Amino acid sequence: MLLQPVTPSDTLHLTDEEATPPKDLPKGDELEQQLDKVLERLGELQQLFHADGRRSLLIVLQGRDASGKDGVVRTVIGACNPAGVRVVSFKAPSAIELAHDYLWRIHSAVPEKGMMGIFNRSHYEDVLVVRVRKLVSEEVWSKRYDQINEFERMLSENGVVIMKFFLHVSRDEQTERLVERVEDETKNWKFNANDLEERKLWDDYTPAYVDALTRCSTEWAPWYVVPADKNKARNYLIANRVAETLEGLDLSYPKPKTDIRQYLEVLKQRS
Repeated sequence: MLLQPVTPSDTLHLTDEEATPPKDLPKGDELEQQLDKVLERLGELQQLFHADGRRSLLIVLQGRDASGKDGVVRTVIGACNPAGVRVVSFKAPSAIELAHDYLWRIHSAVPEKGMMGIFNRSHYEDVLVVRVRKLVSEEVWSKRYDQINEFERMLSENGVVIMKFFLHVSRDEQTERLVERVEDETKNWKFNANDLEERKLWDDYTPAYVDALTRCSTEWAPWYVVPADKNKARNYLIANRVAETLEGLDLSYPKPKTDIRQYLEVLKQRS
């Protein structure tokens, strides 16, 4: 297992140095070959998971702006059969969503059995941006860690496999990616001036991320910190961890309810 789950006893610093890939990870062409292999394996396992249909899989992607959440969806999740995948991107809540509890819109987006659901940002915004921007009082957001843990426990006990990935990008790498969004016309649409305001709050977000990762990494819904400065390494680490999780679920293709071999002769005659 290349990625280890965060534990409540971990002392996280989320330094820039920790955003670089592990030294023992393959590099160059070897990494690309390994990535291709694990993506192929992931696609096969997801097809089996979809057919098995006894559980659902929820993958949560969190990270600072330009940490690569869209890239993970495009490459890692892109290796899967889209018929069994649903991607949900959570923006600022609407007036209707604000009229409900903060988990209301989240619960309605949880994938059904057989489906792989991807949350591009998630309910963790309610202990991140809400905390840093002081949108609610500490008395309110401080209770949400336990509420989220119990919510995720309930999902897990009802057949939802939960994996949460924090894409950890360094300050310098984020700068390069934001500059690219301005200079590259094909990426202009991704640039948001508000990202620069969020960047000013880097040091305020760090302890908020640390608290979310350590207080909400549980046996039933673990957090993984993914070094995200290098795209291929990031994708390889996530794809490998998801594939390992699927391999551990004792998946199987469902057996036909009747003997369908009786239809072979009919099909052969028609062909």
